[in-house]
Amino acid sequence: MEVDHDLVAVDEFDALIIEVKVPPKVPVLPPTPAPAAPRVRPVLNDAWLHDKVGKYPAKTHAQKVAKELGVQSGLIFLPGQDDKNYEDSDMGPEFRQRRYFYYLSGADFPGCSLTYDITRDHLILWIPYTDPRNVLWFGTTPSIEEAKAASNVDDVRFIAGLERFLYTTLAPGSTVFVLHSDQAPQLENTKGVVHIDTMKLKPSMDAARVIKTDFEVEMIRRANVVSSAAHKAVLGRLKRLANEREIEAIFRGFGTAQGAKRQAYPVIAGSGTNAATLHYDANNHPLAGQQLVVLDGGAEWRCYASDVTRTFPISGQWSPEAAAINAVVERMQEECIQRIRPGVIFYTLHLHACIVAVTELLRLGILHNGTASEIFSRGTIAAFFPHGLGHHVGLEVHDVSGRESLLLGSAGVGKGRRVGGAMGKRELMSPEMLGVMYRDAVAQSSASAKGRQKLEKNMVVTIEPGIYFCREYIQAYFLDNPLHAKYINKKVLEKYYPIGGVRIEDCILVTEDSYDNLTTIAKGDDMLKIINNPI
Repeated sequence: MEVDHDLVAVDEFDALIIEVKVPPKVPVLPPTPAPAAPRVRPVLNDAWLHDKVGKYPAKTHAQKVAKELGVQSGLIFLPGQDDKNYEDSDMGPEFRQRRYFYYLSGADFPGCSLTYDITRDHLILWIPYTDPRNVLWFGTTPSIEEAKAASNVDDVRFIAGLERFLYTTLAPGSTVFVLHSDQAPQLENTKGVVHIDTMKLKPSMDAARVIKTDFEVEMIRRANVVSSAAHKAVLGRLKRLANEREIEAIFRGFGTAQGAKRQAYPVIAGSGTNAATLHYDANNHPLAGQQLVVLDGGAEWRCYASDVTRTFPISGQWSPEAAAINAVVERMQEECIQRIRPGVIFYTLHLHACIVAVTELLRLGILHNGTASEIFSRGTIAAFFPHGLGHHVGLEVHDVSGRESLLLGSAGVGKGRRVGGAMGKRELMSPEMLGVMYRDAVAQSSASAKGRQKLEKNMVVTIEPGIYFCREYIQAYFLDNPLHAKYINKKVLEKYYPIGGVRIEDCILVTEDSYDNLTTIAKGDDMLKIINNPI
């Protein structure tokens, strides 16, 4: 069954929309809305970047978690991360605070714990006392007064008093909510039996974390502005660079210079066929003779992540094949971003990206011997678009999604059968998974949305479509499979392998009735201007 569609010019907005004309049983998605009104974008400057936004809203977060728990009493206990050394070494990795602990404390240093008394609505941060001898070697940690000034916890105390506090606070029959059994407090001297609940806290915290507070949005915005400026720094120097490692060095160094010392994930700077590896991080290949670079890099700002990807031609000019694929991915991304608003079920955006990809690859001749709906229903587009459209961003680059999934949903899981999987910060999108999503969309039933997440105000998600030409993956799972091989034109495909891949990724804030793109680095022709006319 063929999906008949027109590309309709909308003069008022100088845009294109898909007008789908299909018989029943084919998923019909609403037309792409008009672009949102332009917003004033923050400009990177030291005063704005380091401006005091206010105290970290730890108490607000604790109250959100308590509401999700749905209980009237009990104690939440979370230990922070301690310093660690490598095995058989007196050296260790850079300190990274536990994200659930940070969410309820705002404390980014080792040796802490927190307690939240749900009945009294009382949040206490427990911090270590720093011995003067440790100050000599390692420096000091925040004082009680400094910790109170940084976060709106109700109280800050030295952790040496935690055991006595638990003894006096926990009455017989009390419940202590913890994330994991090995994080429960030592309760050897209690007045009676205390229940340790390891089941309820994590899903409740996930549900709270998925909707960002305004403070969190501002931290993610700052992380995106730093990352966007770091991308621009690379673009402006690109023609003078000889190796992928130089790209990584410029990106990381720029962030460090702005005060963003940590990356939310390892920088990906993949040139040529390396761009076809989703999590490539060797970053050590010469740029000579390659067409494109996929630069996927995101700095952290005060523990909050960003996730930004641009793909650009090393020479400053696209080859015909690269230009064609870049145009496909740009269209996939732009039309999906324009559809973002509260109430949209995220998986429908992924379906839309797939519809665009199938249609465009048919036009280029990479796909053939079938209609758009036939190829889509088989999931063959997963050969070229093998990951999910996006994910939440917050304290983790691949942040928690609450009680529902952005893409798979409970309707997409067969009896005891896993049809999709997680691979790092991107969700593997298999042909079988796409088939499930297609059938759910065709059915257009309420069950198809079960377990799949609707966007809500103050969610932050990425929109990161990509088209890749990974020879080994395509050969093993698609060209060697007759079900898919008949739809792929191997002769035409050979022209596109040298490209490697194209991915474009922005962080998008869901607003009251639309969206705000937090990522500010240029795309398209404006990006080429930076490469070819560096300041």
